Amino acid sequence: MNPTVVAVNISAVKGTPKTPVEAIEVRCNHGAVGDAHAGPGIRQISLLGIESIENFKRFKQGAEGLCEGKFAENITTRGIVLWELPVGTRMRVGTALLEVSQIGKKCHADQGCEIAKKYGICAMPKEGIFAVVIEDGVIRAGDEIRLLS
Repeated sequence: MNPTVVAVNISAVKGTPKTPVEAIEVRCNHGAVGDAHAGPGIRQISLLGIESIENFKRFKQGAEGLCEGKFAENITTRGIVLWELPVGTRMRVGTALLEVSQIGKKCHADQGCEIAKKYGICAMPKEGIFAVVIEDGVIRAGDEIRLLS
């Protein structure tokens, strides 16, 4: 089975969980249109696997209700181990072309990560990745993820 997009998510305010939407439009050197984290830089789009979310829920008491977007990821994936992709890997997602720009991140629980504040840990810092938009496009749940390099 090919890797796929489970959900696409945006939020209007930084530091808040993202909400699943039908589709996101992504723009070169910007990220997801309408998302609080959009803009130039190396963290235009965030990705996290549904497997990481499900694993987190298994091991953290009270986390059963967590779902897509709650870790502030723009794209929730299935069937790909994101943190094993080398920086520079390109992938076609929907009609967009993304390039992996960063693996994981420093947790900033003291500054507003709701997951880490509540559970003492978050999956995003070790298992999430970031990408830049190389070619504009639209991404929807159900879209295939095709690795190009």
